[in-house]
Amino acid sequence: MARQAGRTAGALLAARIAEQSGVLAGLGPAVRADAPDSVHQMRIASRRVRSALRAYGPPLAGVAGELRWLASVLGQARDSEVLGELLIGRAARLPAECGPEQLVTRLTTWSRAQAEQARPQVLAALDGPRYAALTATLARLSAEPPPADGLPALAELARREQRRVSARLRAAAAAESGTERDGELHEARKAAKWARYLGETAGPSARAFTARMKALQELLGVHQDSVVACGALRGLAREQPGEGFGYGVLYGEQLAVAARAREQLPEVWRRARREPFGD
Repeated sequence: MARQAGRTAGALLAARIAEQSGVLAGLGPAVRADAPDSVHQMRIASRRVRSALRAYGPPLAGVAGELRWLASVLGQARDSEVLGELLIGRAARLPAECGPEQLVTRLTTWSRAQAEQARPQVLAALDGPRYAALTATLARLSAEPPPADGLPALAELARREQRRVSARLRAAAAAESGTERDGELHEARKAAKWARYLGETAGPSARAFTARMKALQELLGVHQDSVVACGALRGLAREQPGEGFGYGVLYGEQLAVAARAREQLPEVWRRARREPFGD
């Protein structure tokens, strides 16, 4: 039974590598054309391929590392976009005494500058030899999948990620500072993401598990977005002291969002920690 599970995992992972490598390669023209959501989708595809490659361990660590590099480059553009949308949306809903129109104008200008700064790095990466070598390697892996000998079952790989989430949440609870706690919660989010992707790879048999891990990842993502937003608002308040009151109100809102996410976390984790693929 264990050998059969290993072969099944190998087939599913190979299919996942081929599918998402194709998605990643196909998004290149859209990213170069600055099509809406294209950077986000390429970043997701790179992470999904990497989640499958991680199951093979050291033999494919080099390729996984290159995918980490690509996701990092894309992340600079995507994160600034998400942050801008978050802050502009919240500023627009502030009461009149906070000067929402002026804040929206300031934040829009700032967000566009951040995007303009990140985009050349994305284009340089896609046009460079490193990306070309990565896509060629992924094409070869798609055509000739790596051997699955000794590969653990996907459920066991998912359990590993669950244990990582648990360890990070315990570390967050024991943290002596808010900064340390926030860092551990961010790492827990990453582990939940890898577990979710493994569930996606397993298919219908893991649909409920995937949904639970997605809920956990998204809650921790809300927390992380608030942490990043607070850092950006502190910087903006220093750069634009005349808008300090409005930025302070936004800062307080984001602190409250993060606190609510932490309050909801125990119940969401209680559901997410159930046995993988056992539904």
